[in-house]
Amino acid sequence: MATFDDFMKLDIRVGTITEARVFAKARKPAYQLVVDFGPEIGTKKSSAQITQHYTPEELVGRQVLAVVNFPPRQIADFMSEVLVLGTYSEGGVVLITPDKRVANGDKLG
Repeated sequence: MATFDDFMKLDIRVGTITEARVFAKARKPAYQLVVDFGPEIGTKKSSAQITQHYTPEELVGRQVLAVVNFPPRQIADFMSEVLVLGTYSEGGVVLITPDKRVANGDKLG
């Protein structure tokens, strides 16, 4: 069972997707995302299997929550630096987003 201390080790931040494109080399349908987390963290890349509910065009400008302190993970020829968060919902993954516009880099707390 996870503890509160385990949860506190996660650095979950808000970022804005600035680029989204089809990840052709992924084994499962996915997008390559570029997410701006503000001046403290900067811009990071992520691979996200969110193709069932979103098009790349719909994603650009959308704010998302992501874990920014996991080690990078190689996926095909792409280095995924953050884990964008979503729920496994009917029909595919649905992104977790703030319900109001907030500053990039704001921390979940």
